[in-house]
Amino acid sequence: MLSLIADIVGMAGTCLVVGAFFLLQLNKANPKGLLYNLMNLCGALFLLFSLCINFNLASFVIEIFWIAASLIGLYSYIKNNKQQPQ
Repeated sequence: MLSLIADIVGMAGTCLVVGAFFLLQLNKANPKGLLYNLMNLCGALFLLFSLCINFNLASFVIEIFWIAASLIGLYSYIKNNKQQPQ
């Protein structure tokens, strides 16, 4: 049962990461924007959860880097938005 839940969460993560990429390619998302980075972060976290149940080292490592890149993007987004006058 836990494996099934992990697969469902992992597929949701895959949909988020791939969906973010498609939105980027369709010019519907900004690579430095909030939506793109949140979709990537949530997707990578969901995939990481799935990988904790059904472990694969290579996939686990790439998700760690994907999370780091998404966090850097979110930090940059927040930093740039705080500097802009309102």
